[in-house]
This record gives sequence, structure tokens and C-alpha cells, in this order.
Amino acid sequence: MFRKVLIANRGEIALRVMRACRELGIRTVAVYSEADAQARHVRYADEARCIGPAAASRSYLNIEAIIAAARETGAEAIHPGYGFLAENAEFARACREAGIVFIGPSPEAITLMGDKAEARKLADSVGVPVVPGTPDKVTPDEALTFADRIGFPLMVKAAAGGGGRGIRVVRNRAELEQALEVAAQEAHAAFGDGALYLEKFLERPRHIEVQVLVDHHGTALHLFERECSIQRRRQKLWEEAPSPALTPGLRAQICEAAVRLARAAGYTNAGTLEFLVDAGGSFYFLEMNTRVQVEHPVTELVTGIDIVKEQIRIAAGERLLWRQEDITVHGHAIEFRVNAEDPALGFFPSPGVIERMELPSGPGVRCDFGFGPGDEVPPYYDSLIGKIIVWGRDRTEALARGRRALDEFVVEGIATTAPFHRALADDPAVLAAAYHVQFLDERLAHPQ
Repeated sequence: MFRKVLIANRGEIALRVMRACRELGIRTVAVYSEADAQARHVRYADEARCIGPAAASRSYLNIEAIIAAARETGAEAIHPGYGFLAENAEFARACREAGIVFIGPSPEAITLMGDKAEARKLADSVGVPVVPGTPDKVTPDEALTFADRIGFPLMVKAAAGGGGRGIRVVRNRAELEQALEVAAQEAHAAFGDGALYLEKFLERPRHIEVQVLVDHHGTALHLFERECSIQRRRQKLWEEAPSPALTPGLRAQICEAAVRLARAAGYTNAGTLEFLVDAGGSFYFLEMNTRVQVEHPVTELVTGIDIVKEQIRIAAGERLLWRQEDITVHGHAIEFRVNAEDPALGFFPSPGVIERMELPSGPGVRCDFGFGPGDEVPPYYDSLIGKIIVWGRDRTEALARGRRALDEFVVEGIATTAPFHRALADDPAVLAAAYHVQFLDERLAHPQ
């Protein structure tokens, strides 16, 4: 096992990884920008190194500075968390070249599965269904020809990256011509790669993802699925495990397909296979996230498996301790992402000083937060400040516990999305689990 791990991230995920390290007896190194000098993850770590100014491009995305910090502190491994450099093959390769273990998949697997067009090809080759689309990246002329053949609506998607960026839905040829230019520019700005591909747009599907763990000794397991259909502009806000929509048969098919695809990719460590499920119960591979997910706690609560600890153990060369038949789901868990955003102002960012914060507690409540009273939420990074996760014996109890936890949560000084979640927890469609990936956007566009 490692003696010291550097966490190349900030906020709640940095603290989450540090807590796992502490339980494993591993010393931790925090890195921080000048804007985060007083951040909680810096205060919690055993050591800390400043890696640059506030701008992420000069700090949390500065590969040379992070590698230098690891060398200076004697860290044997780096955990990237999520976001920033977590799915950056160049970073994983730089760690390898520096003799530092990257706690995640190989750079080759990141490259393969991070290219959505190539990942689609691999899925198709091993019999995992994919949404009808272009077999490869396309030029504007090729895109127009494909659209004429398959018909509208279509999605224009960035071949690299994720997080809902570089995506446009088009319903006619004129919209397609404009979207190709805009999406390419957005993708290039976000990921340094403007390549695009097209997919048939599925109306009102559900977004289902499967958590997998794969060690270096040939064991590949799934930890069942999460439902992530409550999204705003393709950004997830609320996640559940298990999905309230899957039949046992469909669950088995999707989970088996996820493991098959992870094996075909030569994947190791923790990863997530994302799928769309249409109204008829057909499922289609969407993409793979080659990192730990923001929503991993709901899977931890229903399976009892600490995913971050397993990431570290796998990276250290240890074997997974379970067989697939040993892993079962107990109860139901829901995660509410708490962002420093004002829902009343169109979810406009709300940075500033947190004057007061009281977190909920009690049975079945977990709070993963990177900020507390007196902390300043800077305007330079993602607006996520924490997550409230609840567990119940069934979905009804989990929802009741979620309502209670959101009622107990108090924050002053900044606006957050917590009141929005509280309203959703009483929404009849949510209570009936009758939602889909366009549900929230439709509701916000036409409030009742």
C-alpha cells in the first residue's frame, strides 16, 4: 500500500479521497491555487503545496506543477478526483513517466474510452447496443449527408470530453449547419479538440449508468446501476440507486453489457458506463466516464462498498475481494447536488462567503461538503459545494428522509440549489419516478 498520496483536486472530492486515505493509513498531500489557500481540503491534508494562481489553467490543470509537487513531497501516487485532469490521458502518461502511480485507468484506456466515436465503435464490436449515429467523426459535408439518410432530430456531439458541453440538438437541416460550427467551437474551447459526430436524438429517454470495478488480476465487477435522469441542460442534479425504472431482466442485461465493454477496453480501476433507455425498454451505450463519479455515494450506500478505497487498492496492485454474486443492493439512496447557484435567477452562480451553514444529520443521512461556515466560495471553479445523500429501506423512506434532510440544511450568505431540490422532492412526477432526461428542462421552460 502507498505511504503518501497527492490529491490533484479541490473541494468535496479532495476531502472525500483524503478521508479514504486516512482510513487506509496513507498520508495525504493537498494542492491548491492561490484562491484556495484557506480551503478546507488544504487544512485537512497532512501537507499542502501551492501550484499556481486562481485560474485553473495555471493551477489545477498545470500538469508540470502537480508532478513537481508530488516529487517534492515524496508522494508515490496521485488521485485526480473528478473534473480537471481526471480524464486527461496526457496527465496519466506524465505520472507514469515520472514513476508516480496514477490512481485510475491507463492512459491508453482513457484515450480509447474518452473518444466517444471510438468508444461507440468498440461497443458495437462486442455487441453492446449503441444509439444509431455516424461510425466516426464527421466533416460538415459528411454530417449533412448522414442527416439526409437517417433523418431528424439529431444530436451534434463533441468526440472528446463530456459534462454536456459541445452538444446541440437539431431538428432540421438549417439548425444542423449552424450547430456544426457552434459545437465545434465549444468543443475546441473546452477540450482542445473540435471533432464532432452525430447521433440520433432519442425523445425522453432515461439516463442509466453502471459502476464497474476492474483490478489488474482479471476480476471485473459491476456495482449495479444509478438513475441520473434528473438533469438541467445535461448537467446532473439528482441521482438515485437503484433505478426505479428497470426490471430485473433489463438490469441484468445492462450491467452485463457494462462489464463486457469494460473488459473489451482493457480497463482497470473504477469507471462508469452510461446508457440511455427508451420508453420501450431498449438500452443504448452512451459513453464511459474513466474516473470516479460525483454521484458515487449512492452506490456506496446501497452496496456497502467504498469505491474510493477500492480505487486506491486496485492502483496499489491489490485484488478485488468480492465475486459478482457477493454484491447485492440494500435499500434505496438519493443524492442531491448542492451548488452555489440561484435557481430563482436561472441558476446563476452565487459565489461569496458562507456566513452560516448547518448540515443535516441523523439516521441515513450523509453530507459530503468541501465548504463550511466562514469559507469563501470562489468564482473561478465549478459551483458544486457539496452533496446531501440519504438512504432508506425503500424509495419512499429515502424520499421522506431527503425531505427531512433538506429541511434541516441551513446556509446563509450564498444562494444554493437546496430549495430547488426540496420542491422536486414533492413533485408528483418525481414521486412517481415518471421522469426522463428532458423532464426538468421541459418543466423549467413551462412551469406549472
